[in-house]
Amino acid sequence: MEIATPPGFTCRYVDSIGSTSDALKREASDHAPDGTTLAAGEQTAGRGRYGRVWASPPGNLYISVLLRDVGPLQQAAQLSFVAAVALGEAIAELTPDDVAVRFKWPNDILANGNKVAGLLLESGGPSDAPWIIIGSGINLQSHPPDTDFPASDLKAQGALVEGPSLAGAYLAALADWRARWQAQGFAPIRAAWLGAAAHRGQGITLKLSGQEPRSGLFVDLDGDGALLFQPEGRGSVERITAGEVHFPVTAHEAS
Repeated sequence: MEIATPPGFTCRYVDSIGSTSDALKREASDHAPDGTTLAAGEQTAGRGRYGRVWASPPGNLYISVLLRDVGPLQQAAQLSFVAAVALGEAIAELTPDDVAVRFKWPNDILANGNKVAGLLLESGGPSDAPWIIIGSGINLQSHPPDTDFPASDLKAQGALVEGPSLAGAYLAALADWRARWQAQGFAPIRAAWLGAAAHRGQGITLKLSGQEPRSGLFVDLDGDGALLFQPEGRGSVERITAGEVHFPVTAHEAS
C-alpha cells in the first residue's frame, strides 16, 4: 500500500507482520537508508518497554522509523520526545477538537486522559555511526483491558482514524520536528512537549526498577528530557532518567 511521505522518507504498509521494529532492524543492518519506515495493521510479536509483550491486534497502527545521523546516543534519546510531539500533532490533526491529546513521561500519548499510544527507541550500528529505530503502537480501534494505566482507543474516544492516513500525517510531522531538533536543539521540542504535558505541577506516583513506588510532584522536564521529581514531604528535586509515571486513581483526566 502506498503512503504519501515527506522528502527523505519511504513507508511500506503491510497487513500483518511479526514486529515492525525487528524487521526494520534487519533492514538497518543491511544498509537501509535514513527515513525507511515500516507500518502494519497487526503485529504477531510486538514488544513494549523492558521486553514486555505489546498487544498488537488487527485494526490498529504499528509503525517503526529508521533514523541515521542521530549524533551521540545520549543526545539521540531526545528523539523519543521528537517522535511523541510529532505523533501527538498527527493524532490531534485527525481527531475532533474534543479529543484532548496529552503526553505522559517518558513515552506515552493520552487521549482524554487514557493511553492510546506508546513509543520505544532502540539503537544499533557501529559506535561511530549509530542508528535509531522509533517504534510506535497506536490504538485506533481496540485497546488492551486491565492495564496498569487506563487505556483506550481513538474509536472509543469518538474518532475514526485509518492507519495509513495516520502514518502519513505522523511522518510529515516527524520530518518537520526532526528538522527543528537538528537546527535548534532540544529547546523547541521540550517546549512543545511541556505545552501538552499531563499532570505537570501535580501529584504523580513514580515507579523505578527495583524500588517501591513513591508519591511526589512532577515538577518539570530538564534540558535533556529527564523528569524532575520532588518526593512527597518536600524533599530535594530528583532528576529521573528512566522509570514509570502513574497518576492518582481519582485524577485520570488530562491536565
